[in-house]
Amino acid sequence: MMDYNVDGDGVATITWNVSNRPMNVMNNDTMAAFGAAVDKAIDDEAVKGVIVASAHKEFMVGADLSVMGDGDLSMLQEFMEIVRGNFRRMETGGKPFVAAINGHALGGGFEMCLACHHRIAADNPKTKIGLPEAKIGLLPGGGGTQRLPRMIGMQQALPLMLEGKELAPAAAKNIGLVDEVVPADELLNAAKAWVLGEGQKNKTQPWDKRNFKMPGGAVQSPMGQQAFMAGNAMLRQRTFGNYPAQQNIMSSVFEGCSVDIDTGLTIEIRYLIATAMTPECRNMVRLFFALTEAGKGAGRPKNIPAASFTKIGVLGAGMMGAGIAYVTAMSGLDVVLLDAEQASADKGRAHAGELLKKRVSRRRMEQQTAEATLVRIQATTDFSDLDGCELVIEAVFEDRSVKADVTQKTLAVTGDGITFASNTSTLPITGLAKASSRPDNFIGLHFFSPVDRMPLVEIIRGEDTSDETLAKAIDYVKAIRKTPIVVNDSRGFYTSRVFGTYVREGLALLADGVAPALIENAGKMAGMPVGPLAMADEVSIDLMYKIGKQTREDMGADYVPVPGDDLVQTMVETLGRIGKKAGKGFYDYPEKSGKRLWPGLADHCPPGKEQPDVEEVKKRLMYIQSVETARCMEEGVITEKRDADVGSIMGWGFPPFRGGVLSLVDTIGIEEFVAACDRLAQAHGPRFSPPKLLRDMAARGEGFYGKAA
Repeated sequence: MMDYNVDGDGVATITWNVSNRPMNVMNNDTMAAFGAAVDKAIDDEAVKGVIVASAHKEFMVGADLSVMGDGDLSMLQEFMEIVRGNFRRMETGGKPFVAAINGHALGGGFEMCLACHHRIAADNPKTKIGLPEAKIGLLPGGGGTQRLPRMIGMQQALPLMLEGKELAPAAAKNIGLVDEVVPADELLNAAKAWVLGEGQKNKTQPWDKRNFKMPGGAVQSPMGQQAFMAGNAMLRQRTFGNYPAQQNIMSSVFEGCSVDIDTGLTIEIRYLIATAMTPECRNMVRLFFALTEAGKGAGRPKNIPAASFTKIGVLGAGMMGAGIAYVTAMSGLDVVLLDAEQASADKGRAHAGELLKKRVSRRRMEQQTAEATLVRIQATTDFSDLDGCELVIEAVFEDRSVKADVTQKTLAVTGDGITFASNTSTLPITGLAKASSRPDNFIGLHFFSPVDRMPLVEIIRGEDTSDETLAKAIDYVKAIRKTPIVVNDSRGFYTSRVFGTYVREGLALLADGVAPALIENAGKMAGMPVGPLAMADEVSIDLMYKIGKQTREDMGADYVPVPGDDLVQTMVETLGRIGKKAGKGFYDYPEKSGKRLWPGLADHCPPGKEQPDVEEVKKRLMYIQSVETARCMEEGVITEKRDADVGSIMGWGFPPFRGGVLSLVDTIGIEEFVAACDRLAQAHGPRFSPPKLLRDMAARGEGFYGKAA
């Protein structure tokens, strides 16, 4: 767990070596062992200084979240006091400590580095250094909010902590997070040289010296006051007060950096405990574990050998197809990018080339690597080039006949033993699979746009899809470093179906006479990335129109009109306002100045004299998504609550502080949620009526993640 060695020159090395974990983590056992090693080094008169190192590929990724306990925060309090004690003994023991950072140093791992008197990182651009706790609803509680501002100044430290930025070693050195960056094979030698040299003169942290002054100005200085005034305003603008961790980081720095370091560390722990008590923190920590499980392919059928891939076919070289080709080539696989016209295929390949150029320009990839990646993509019109593919993904127009045609042409070349996937976002997979002679090998792979940036892939299992095909699809998604969720076949599947309720409810509010600005601001205040009207423009109103038209044709007399149908039809057929791509939709998009709500909207949807409370608008926009998700659970479209929450966060930007669409129900309380939805259903229509699943849960007092509070 902790290797301890003292060499002939009197340099002790404490090497973290947590053997029962893939990475070093801080917990009660490891911190006890580390504290004992620190005391041993300090008490040994023969030891001149200490190197803190790692036997793992990474340095340390922080604290084990199990230290938070199961609702008993006294366990977290006790753990953080142990951490504080260990780190302060390092700082004040009279011997120099140096961190030899060989890989990722994140969260508590980097806070341990901050407690060292010097930090040296191996020169590896893939290494990440920083304090990302805010990303999971926490704040740095191992001294980060106190040591980092005292090291680089509050103006530089605050954005790093508020945004949870993770920096490569070179960038970390430029801003002052580390002191040296050296070749990996020189790391330990450089650390030893510092201990025996400069370390003998630098055994005291700057903030423990009597003449210490805060870099960039103290809290009460004009610069400090400006940082907090501007910081609070920007934080409110970005988060609408929805993320307590960020606000508590600001408070911890403001209060803690106004006093001595030991008092500041006490203040920090108090804010950590206060943050951990919030429902937002619980939601985000739960989400963290759900994301981790999903990323590992938790929905994969067991006892099926892992699939390997060498060559993937992509049919259709538009933005989606080109994006799929790009991420596939980036994972080291060969890609056949096929389109009806060679010019179109070449254009799709060129799009991948532009994405690679951006990576090179941002120093995230070497030119030689980019060129080798682009070579993997073959642009063609010849179906015979698909021979040898283990998987073919069609990303052609949302037209059944076109999809059936390319499916049959592909299988004629490859044989029907391959896995064939459709990137459709709405058309049922079981129906599309009828074009294949082997529907058991047919599956849906729903990517999100832009493919290079969106991390989620929704895997849709048709009625005949085999376990082997599902396992292979999950293996491919993991191979291209995306996160898979698994859903069963239905119209709109899960993500498109539920995401659509947010946009449609925005249109329903508009039709009810609610002011467009109120609708849009309520959506953003509720935590969504943009308002529902802006989202409609982004998706494109004519696509909504086409999907609605196709749905009506398919369902015939069974079709139930959706709020906003008439408005969408008017926008497309009468007004020709089809969305952002045309420069006009619910918003106008002037060439030189962003966007603005279309003034003419009031002529078609006049605002009422009385406007609803913003909280009521927020409830309509958010609750409708959770109700529809519950229906998907009840119908068996989605079977894992994990996939429901992960899909909502990663698929359409549901706010992380709510934990996901099902976590929202638990946060509100199942009984209160059902009662609120009944009231909304009575006021606005049966779309809000809770399904039996929710009513039964409410009767039992049972939430999705345990008993209701």
